[in-house]
Amino acid sequence: MPLTGEIQPTGLNGTKNVFLSAIRFATSIDVTCPPFGDELKTSAQEQIEFMIMDDGEEMLLVASDEEVLLETRVGMLNIYSSFERELASLLLHDDEVYVSGELSDDKIMACVYDIEWMCEILQKMNLMKDFVVEWIDISSKVLDIVEDKKLAYVMWGLKSKLIVVTTKVLEAVGYGNVIVPAHNRLQLLKVWLPFIRKMKPLLDSFGGEDENARCLIKMDEDLCQSIEGATTSLILALPSNDQAELFMNWMNTRQYDTYPDLTEAFEMWCYRTKSAKRRFDASADDQCITASTAGI
Repeated sequence: MPLTGEIQPTGLNGTKNVFLSAIRFATSIDVTCPPFGDELKTSAQEQIEFMIMDDGEEMLLVASDEEVLLETRVGMLNIYSSFERELASLLLHDDEVYVSGELSDDKIMACVYDIEWMCEILQKMNLMKDFVVEWIDISSKVLDIVEDKKLAYVMWGLKSKLIVVTTKVLEAVGYGNVIVPAHNRLQLLKVWLPFIRKMKPLLDSFGGEDENARCLIKMDEDLCQSIEGATTSLILALPSNDQAELFMNWMNTRQYDTYPDLTEAFEMWCYRTKSAKRRFDASADDQCITASTAGI
């Protein structure tokens, strides 16, 4: 009885402090804690996952606390900064390294897994917009490096994971969970659709896992359907002129019957365009009749 009497539920401040401590370790870049190494970081990420899945009132209050939100945003930026730094370093090696296949992808893949993990956490904390805006902002820079001729025949695990993360962004924006300006939505599609279109047959040709990256290379059916569904929704929510630009680029590739299939979105655009033209013509005729009647 004396022992059980001393056991009290963790207070709100206690839960908050645990979460803050965990998020700092989970998003730490240069902090190491020998002899644990990366194990402490992994443990912190697992702790956050466990806590964030709790739908209790106390955890909901913690997840909406301003200090917690600020620390989480700072952690996200740390992970993005590390990812950009490691990505840029991939192009600094001698040509022999790329030809021999000796280029290590451990660090960059660890960064990508951190980004994927952070994406899942931010969705549950209603901070996905921060993630999406940052991803759109760095997308062109990321693909400039990934599509460099030095990396043309290596880093397939990285390229596959980038598509997975981009799919989460496409879904968030395409289904209205995150609202961003039309020019950002257009940029997202113009940057990533050509890359996805080019990568799918290449990744599918492997048909398995990348031993170095330890991740699935081939784009499975669920991922492909997610990309097509989110892309269609995203395109149909754009202004008509932006849609026309995307469809023109799609057809000019002479691969418009391949993945991703934009036929459904194109047919809807054609229908809407014809309907708008009919309404415009009908309105113009009514105005002419009204003007003629007034003249009489």
